[in-house]
Amino acid sequence: MSSTLADRAALAAIAAQGAALILSLQDEGGAYPASPTFSAYRGFAWLRDGAFIADGMSAGGHVDSATAFFDWCDRVVTGCADRIERIVAAAASGAPLPDHEMLPARFALDGSLGGGEGIEWWDFQLDGYGLWVWAALAHADRHGIDASRWRRGIELTIDYLVSSWQRPCYDWWEMHIEEIHISTLGSIAAGLRDAARAPFLEPSRASAAAETANAIIQFILRDGTRDGHLIKWVGSHDVDASLAAVVGMLAVIEPSSPVGLTTIAELDRQLAVNGGVHRFLADTFYGGGQWPLLSCMLGLAHVAVGDHDRAAGLLRWSASTAGESGSMPEQVTHHLLDPAYVAEWEERWGTSADPLLWSSAMFLRLAVELGVA
Repeated sequence: MSSTLADRAALAAIAAQGAALILSLQDEGGAYPASPTFSAYRGFAWLRDGAFIADGMSAGGHVDSATAFFDWCDRVVTGCADRIERIVAAAASGAPLPDHEMLPARFALDGSLGGGEGIEWWDFQLDGYGLWVWAALAHADRHGIDASRWRRGIELTIDYLVSSWQRPCYDWWEMHIEEIHISTLGSIAAGLRDAARAPFLEPSRASAAAETANAIIQFILRDGTRDGHLIKWVGSHDVDASLAAVVGMLAVIEPSSPVGLTTIAELDRQLAVNGGVHRFLADTFYGGGQWPLLSCMLGLAHVAVGDHDRAAGLLRWSASTAGESGSMPEQVTHHLLDPAYVAEWEERWGTSADPLLWSSAMFLRLAVELGVA
């Protein structure tokens, strides 16, 4: 990454401030709150957000913080053991349980279930279960940690995902439960692929994980592409910025493959404007702004194919969204896709999330990859 010393120092400072914020807000039990102030997120931790936060903290050298989060994940999942066994048995019998009996996407910080304060959530999401396993095993490999400390949670997660991966569910954005989302499949495949190589797994479970991961990848290549690039969901024509992770951080689709390269190019063409990245073109959430975490995620995909200059530009744009303390929001209003929806969301939940810990973590992750942090 070519830049002045002052530029690099400023970027490094934002990364350090973001990490400090995450450390200050991490629950004593290990959970990362999604946002300490936003009404709909406060008091909850997502497996998906948390996995990416922990991966950023791990890459940034905050080993104990990431380990504590994965310990929390292991406790949360093992606490759902009876429920997972019912889900797996029902799927095997040909009478799968209804969506509302599947595992939730988010938990209270103490690991308990339930929406809290009567808030209902779009809970059936499979992606976080694959992502926590992917991130935990990457963390263990990065720092020489014995991942068997999370053995039971990983085993249960494998069983859950092997039994359920083909089901439609909500996507990363809590939307469209009726669809099969490619970023969800990529998240599942990454966790199963890496778990299959874990030396502490019994052969039958390792084989099931590997075979399912391979089946998912083949499904993605067959039914999850159009015009040479990945698509938002099966049957769609559109892209979604979450696909940057599938070809970047997760490398479920090889970044430098034709599909990987075309996907990165299409995300740039459709969703990136002056360095800020939208979730998808039809987004109306708080007007459909640009998300710094997605700019960083796309930046990591560019790093994976050797385009460090483009990645650095995305990092700098993300830095421009940081507050004085270095904290970063969920999204900004520089380029809204549909401004008419801002008031509707603000009336419902207040102003959009700021800070969002996932944003700071993705900035840290890309800064580390570019040698800035």
